[in-house]
Amino acid sequence: MISQKSSLDKARQIIESSIAAKRALLDGQVENITRAASRISGALAKGGKLIVFGNGGSAADSQHIAAELVGRFQRERKALAAIALTTNTSTLTAIANDYGYDITFSRQVEALARKGDIVLAISTSGRAKNVLEAVALAKKLGLVVIGLSGGDGGGLAKLADISIVVPSRVTARIQELHIMIGHIICELVESAICERL
Repeated sequence: MISQKSSLDKARQIIESSIAAKRALLDGQVENITRAASRISGALAKGGKLIVFGNGGSAADSQHIAAELVGRFQRERKALAAIALTTNTSTLTAIANDYGYDITFSRQVEALARKGDIVLAISTSGRAKNVLEAVALAKKLGLVVIGLSGGDGGGLAKLADISIVVPSRVTARIQELHIMIGHIICELVESAICERL
């Protein structure tokens, strides 16, 4: 059985690790975060939409971010057009069954994306094949792609127009910062949209 002191030490170590990752993000990625928010708010103001996707925890983040924009984050304002490509299980499973899992998101981008939309692709490693397939198609369609990854950013960092890479190799720290970045983007987008009204 783990002692109380051991548990306290471990909890402190995890929190310190998260703080260190946030400091590194503050030092190296704030400009990319604000650029991403500016592109998203500009697209939404012109009638475009935000298309978000990722796998696992990144799927949950995609849904969270879309919900904050369609509903509200902190301010009362009009609904903003955002969709997570992770919510329709019939679509996901049909595409995976008929064509293969690697195109679960690209097929939806093909169906739903229009000129002026923004893609927010989330992958902890930056290497998820179905995410990269969708990003490649989005680029071919002329859409702006924002990539949210970690570690060295993988292929997503190379393909994205705006790449936000969490400077950590620990999956849990990357995912913690991804939702924080999502919240920052939502707050900046909401503020920009409200100022335009």
